[in-house]
Amino acid sequence: MADKSHDDIYDNFYDAVNMQPKELEEWLETEESKSVGSKENGGESTGHRSGRRIVKIKRKKKDELTDSDYEHMNKVVGYINRHTAQRPDGDVKDTNWAYSLKNWGYDPTK
Repeated sequence: MADKSHDDIYDNFYDAVNMQPKELEEWLETEESKSVGSKENGGESTGHRSGRRIVKIKRKKKDELTDSDYEHMNKVVGYINRHTAQRPDGDVKDTNWAYSLKNWGYDPTK
């Protein structure tokens, strides 16, 4: 992250994350959201936990963001970029691929 400024990370995050906080919160309550991702000890998946943090980040003012927030924002952008590059063929609306991306704040059907 040392080579990226907070402004670059902020801009990239807001370009990549296309779900609003309320929309993401509602998604995270669904069974589809909870059904995907690597779960640690049978608990919450990494993506689901990330989604909850994205909601908190998006509800903050820019000057309230911490270095830890910027690190997570950068991680989110990287995940979205890698995952979208692996788009499967056909309709992706009801796929684990799309569900996983939505947990990370990106709805590929928009």
